[in-house]
Amino acid sequence: MSDFPIRTAFVKANGLTFEVDQCGSGDKFALLLHGFPESKFSWRFQMPLLAKLGYTVWAPNMRGYGKTSRPANVADYHIDHLVADAAALIDAAGAKNTLLMAHDWGAVIAWQFAIRKARPLDRLVIMNVPHPACMTREFRTWAQLKKSWYIFFFQIPWLPERMLGARGGDPIRRAFVDMAVDKARFPVAVTDEYRRNALEPGALKAMINYYRAAMRAGTAAMNPPGMIETPTLMIWGEEDSALGKATTVGTDQYVRDLTLRYLPGVSHWVQQEAPERVNAMIEAWIKGQPVPIEGEIV
Repeated sequence: MSDFPIRTAFVKANGLTFEVDQCGSGDKFALLLHGFPESKFSWRFQMPLLAKLGYTVWAPNMRGYGKTSRPANVADYHIDHLVADAAALIDAAGAKNTLLMAHDWGAVIAWQFAIRKARPLDRLVIMNVPHPACMTREFRTWAQLKKSWYIFFFQIPWLPERMLGARGGDPIRRAFVDMAVDKARFPVAVTDEYRRNALEPGALKAMINYYRAAMRAGTAAMNPPGMIETPTLMIWGEEDSALGKATTVGTDQYVRDLTLRYLPGVSHWVQQEAPERVNAMIEAWIKGQPVPIEGEIV
């Protein structure tokens, strides 16, 4: 896919400056939102695919990440601001309708964006984060609380940043390698990209402030009511050690047009660990073709 090189630009939106990877020049627009502790680099396999399918593709470093603006306060990372960032980037692109694709924390934002109908969406692609109503339900179970221990740890001031930044950010590298099933997908050249990103001055504090702001916002803000009308593809790596497969059950109660696919033997880092399989699902779904089925639908 070398016909579709990825370039980096700086885009002003919502009062901030975003460092944005861009690819393609098609009439359609795709906005890709990354997770924690990732960056825009996590979409390197999907951007050329979408460009080939006729999209102009933007993958920003979200607020606080990399060389994107880094507001200082916990309140600056409230979900309202994060949704507004995505809306402002769509406006900056001049897009009328958008494919919104997201993973991990990016998917938290994307679910909210779609529920709130912040801007018109043609399509929604979610990877390894449950709908907020399903997450709220499962968060009441001991099985999921054990997996989510780190969210509570991240509420402590300064200590999480200190620990994640120790030994030159090696815990960031280990977050990928230790969780991955196919560890060969995360060589030093890849994990160093995330490690360097996290070691930017103030970046770790900003990244962890997403979790602090979410906890302070509470369930009312993080789980708003509303049916999602946008056609949605949900892709789930079954070996996710942070989020149980049970969190996907019942998603169809909140999404009118849902296609859910599981990937056995793939971790939370689904689009990086299994890009060929993920891309095949995305391409088939966009083209209106049967989406490959690998794991058992529950």
